[in-house]
Order: sequence, then C-alpha cells, then structure tokens
Amino acid sequence: MIIGQIAKGERKLALANLGFAYAAFLIGTLCGLLQVFIRNDALTLPGWLDYYQVLTAHGLLLAIVFTTFFIFAFFQAGMSRALGSFGPKVLLWNWIGFIVTSLGTLLVVIMVIGGQASVLYTFYAPLQAHGLFYVGLALFVIGTWIQGFALIGHYRVWRKQNKGQLSPLFAFMTVATIILWVIACLGVVAAVLFQFIPWAFGMVDGINVELSRSLFWYFGHPLVYFWLLPAYMAWYVIVPKILGTKVFSDSLVRLSFVLFILFSIPVGFHHQLTEPGIASFWKFLQTVLTFMVIIPSLMTAFSMFATFELRGRELGGKGLFGWFRKLPWKDVRFTSIFIAMAFFIPGGAGGIINASFQMNEVIHNTLWVVGHFHITVGTPVAMTFFGLTFWLIPYLTGRRFTKALQKLAFIQIISWSVGMLLMSTAQHVLGLMGAPRRTAYTGYAHDDALAWFDGILSNHVTMAVAGSILFLSASLLIFIVIQLWWIAPKADVHQVESFPIASSDASATPKFLENWKIWIGIAFVLIAVAYTIPLADLIQHAPPGSGRFQTW
Repeated sequence: MIIGQIAKGERKLALANLGFAYAAFLIGTLCGLLQVFIRNDALTLPGWLDYYQVLTAHGLLLAIVFTTFFIFAFFQAGMSRALGSFGPKVLLWNWIGFIVTSLGTLLVVIMVIGGQASVLYTFYAPLQAHGLFYVGLALFVIGTWIQGFALIGHYRVWRKQNKGQLSPLFAFMTVATIILWVIACLGVVAAVLFQFIPWAFGMVDGINVELSRSLFWYFGHPLVYFWLLPAYMAWYVIVPKILGTKVFSDSLVRLSFVLFILFSIPVGFHHQLTEPGIASFWKFLQTVLTFMVIIPSLMTAFSMFATFELRGRELGGKGLFGWFRKLPWKDVRFTSIFIAMAFFIPGGAGGIINASFQMNEVIHNTLWVVGHFHITVGTPVAMTFFGLTFWLIPYLTGRRFTKALQKLAFIQIISWSVGMLLMSTAQHVLGLMGAPRRTAYTGYAHDDALAWFDGILSNHVTMAVAGSILFLSASLLIFIVIQLWWIAPKADVHQVESFPIASSDASATPKFLENWKIWIGIAFVLIAVAYTIPLADLIQHAPPGSGRFQTW
C-alpha cells in the first residue's frame, strides 16, 4: 500500500514519531502557560506540583522531546523519498530506536511528574535527581543513535549501489546532521553514564561539578544546531521547490553543513565564561570558534535571499524590491518559514552577544538568555517545523490540506509570531535590567527589582498575555494536526501531497565534500585541541566531589 508516494512501513514510522512529538508539544506549551501565570502570582499550583517541576517539563518536552521526534520523522520520510524505500533491517532498527527513545522519554517524564527530578533542562550538579531520571536520559540518546545509524545504513546501501556519485542533497544533509548529533552526544553520554548514574545510585559519594557542566555544554551548544540544521534543510531544499525553482548552489549547501560539523561542537565554554575552573585561554579559544559558526549561517542567509530574488525576478519583479512582492505569500507553507527566517536575524545577533566575553557579563544567567532561546528555537525552528507539518502530515496520511485549514494555519502562525515577539522582547528587556532566570521569584521584595516589571513590555501582565496567545496558537496547531491526520477529506490521486525536494545541480560540486573521513577527522582534531587540556585539568585538579543537593 502506498500513500502519498511513501511505503506503508516508513509512513507508520514517521507518523509514530510525529504523534509523540506533538503530544510532547501540547503538554510542554501548557507548562509554559502555567509558568507565566505562576510568576504573575495569578495561579497557585496544587501541593503535589511546583514551579520547578513545570519548568523542567517545559524545557525537556519542548526543547528535547518535541524537536527530536519531529526531526526523525522528517528524516525518515525524506530519506525514503530521496533514496528509495527502506529495507527490512533499516525499518526494523528504526522501530527499535523509536521504542527505546520513547521508553527513555516516558521514564524521564514520570520522574519529573513524580517530583523526583526538578533539576531543570540543564540538570546541573550538585542538584541530584532520582537515578532513573538519568537512566531515562541515557535511553533517550541511545534510541536516537539507533535510529540515526539505521538511516546512515540506508544511505550506505545507496552509496554502494551508486558508486562514484554524490548522494542526493537531502540525504547528504541528513547524514551530516546525524554525524553532528552523535559526536555532540558523546559529552552528555559520558557525564550521565560515568558521573550522574553512579552518583545518583550511591555508587560514589560525590560528583565533579565543573567537569559535569563542561561535558553538558560540550553537548548543549551543538544541540542548538541539531535543531537548526533540519530547519536549514527545509530552507535549502523545500522552500525552493515551493517557489518553483532549484537549489541556488549545491556545493554551497554541502560546504555549509560540513562547516557546522567542524565549528559547532568545540564551543561549549562560551556558556561557562563566568565559571572559575576553566582557564581564560580556553574560553577565548572556544569563543573564537563560536564566531566561526557565523560563517555557514551567513552562507545560508545569502543562499536563501539569492533564491528569493532570482525567483521573484523570474516571475516579473521589477526594481530594487519588486521581487519581494512576487513571492507566494498566500501559501502558508512558505510564509510560515519566511517569518521563521526573519526571527532568526535578531536571534543570531543575540547569540553573538551571548558568546562575547564582555557583553556576556551583562546578560549571563538573566532572562535575556531565556528570550534568546525563544527567539532562536521557539520561533525559527518551531515555525519551520509548523510549515513542514502543513504538508508532511497530508503526505503521510493521504488527506487534503483544505482551504479552511489553510486559513486556520495562517491564524496559527500569526498568533504564534505575535505571542513569541511579546514574550521574547519582554524577556530580553528584563534580562538587560538584571532579572534572573531559573527562578519562580522575580522581585525579591526589593524596590529596585520590583521596578523591573513596571514597564509596558516588561510587565508580568504582558508575559501572561504572550503566554496565553502562544498556548491558544499551540492548541490551534494541534487542532490542525488532528484534522490532517484523521478528519480532512481524503485526497484524490492527482491531489496527493508530495514531499517537495528541489532539484540541485551537483555537476560542479567537489566530491571531497562527501568524504566523511576527512571532516569527522578534522572535527575530532578541533575537539581535541579545544577540550583535551582543560578537561584533563578539571579531572587532575578536581576538588572533593560534591554531595547530593535536593531543593524541592
């Protein structure tokens, strides 16, 4: 049985991942709504639930669970489209990986809801969760690795059957993203398996806090690019197809993804600029490497706007900006992603501030960082995923994205944009004033601190309004998902949604760009240079391990 030109096995697999993703999305956004009302003193939680449980669930469900399950659904459907149907082994191992990832997620959520793991998204030591929380984290990562290696196996089969050829662009970008994910996870896996699990189960008395944080941020920053690269994939190959044109430059796309592998991992210390256990030289080195990541981001921006302008002029756009009016603004699949791109401009600028030695001192550990997180992940990544959802689910279910649903989709992306603009602006402003993050308390009963929240944009009411708009927008999105999954009319044969991948001319693309041995080798050299000596120092000169702290 073929639906939407995808085999039944891959269709069920991708839908399973999407279903898990959107279940996490709904619960995670509800937790976000609860947070803004708690901070506004407009809501009191029941005795069995507190702010930090809600905050932990919000971060994990949206930033980790929703994104990861959605990304693998996108990869699985796209790899089937680009390279052909999965073999039985590839399909089996993808299902095994999905089950392991799901079990890990459920274990983590149970621990959080049970009040045993209010350690927030970063799970910093010396806060200690129940040991099963860390077991769940390990299972989650292992499950993603199984799915990732299964997809790489499908890619290798294609390469053997097509020796000497560059792989389709979608497949190349998928493999690059999985490589980045696997290398990045080495840090958090090492921390969880060799530090947190033995410590949580009482096998050791203490934990090296600085080492655990460094290993987390070895993972934590490239995690951002694990979210962003699938969005970039959509920008590079999906958007041109929707526009009715081809990829601007095949070689530029491949080079940009290679550069992300090289420069997105050895940069974690820029999250630790205020921590005393790391020498300034290593912080400076990783700050420089952080700025190197700007290069492939600017390459992406250049490629996308070149695509827009060239296509707009092909459609008759005149003058300096006439091409802009020719873009398909009535197509919500395009408009949602364009708005996502626009949000990423101030988001990227804020990232430069975060990674700068002097300016980081101003905003470190304030609500500015939370605002930055929302304007980089909560908008560019999330809204790109929304734009993909509007055709990906019909592609998998064989249903029609009706005109009525398209109108609702426009309301959804506009409301999400407004809510996120209000939310992130308020958080940026409050962060500049000094309002702290990671806390339920905002004023500390001090006049100067209470004055932070007197502004129009920095008012608690503004935050509550923004949170309400975002939750209503999320609920509308879930309604659209349910419609496209089960209720919308079945598409006729000529109306079946396709998986839109633009053609790209690889005739001039250097083949060494797909020599993974070179790029993985260089990546590990950069990681070794950036991390070997400072991590060795943290181990060799470690203070006595910290004991267990539980503040909830």
